[in-house]
Amino acid sequence: MKTKAKANYRVRNWKEYDAALKQRGSLSFWVSEEVIEQWLNQQKTGRKGASNYYSDVAIATMGTIQSIFHLAGRQAEGFLESLFTLMGIELKVPDHST
Repeated sequence: MKTKAKANYRVRNWKEYDAALKQRGSLSFWVSEEVIEQWLNQQKTGRKGASNYYSDVAIATMGTIQSIFHLAGRQAEGFLESLFTLMGIELKVPDHST
């Protein structure tokens, strides 16, 4: 039984092909104004002891980054800190033990 020959594809427009390969490595990270406003917890628990400093949004963001990029706690912390610095956002990142 004969097998079919594999089709050969040739790149005809190297400029578009090169741009497409570069785009694959692009990382876009968007933080809405609402998230920035809600980053720190403004509500007090009313119980003894200190209230939570970070909101649920901040903790969920940290967990999501850890899960998506398969990072340990300290690595996720550094990743978010560097992203916020590059974006010019002055947000403190929850530490890895939060």
